[in-house]
Amino acid sequence: MSTRTFRVTVRGVFDGLSAEQRAGLLERAAEHDVLRAAFTPEGSLTYDVAVRPAFTFRFLDSGEDEEDILEATERAEESARAWLEQRGYGYRNLRSTAEDLSQAPLGKRQRREAARKGF
Repeated sequence: MSTRTFRVTVRGVFDGLSAEQRAGLLERAAEHDVLRAAFTPEGSLTYDVAVRPAFTFRFLDSGEDEEDILEATERAEESARAWLEQRGYGYRNLRSTAEDLSQAPLGKRQRREAARKGF
């Protein structure tokens, strides 16, 4: 059985931030810029509260079966909640999407290489 790789994106909106919390987020904004975004096991957070109060966490997880994507999504949401709550950040509209990379369509170059190898 092969291991499947899952990419989970958890989105939400900061809610009820105090002036100090907002200032702290603005101070660390460069660390959480979208250009530094990556799918990681521990989660990668991006936001730009100067523009709008939305945030995105990106998680990388894995499983053996197609159904494991549901558990991966639950773990990602729980990790995002824990990160926010540990720092006292209010949030709302938390929602997730997940992708099983084994089911992702191949790009043009990947299709060409697969055809060349006889897959």
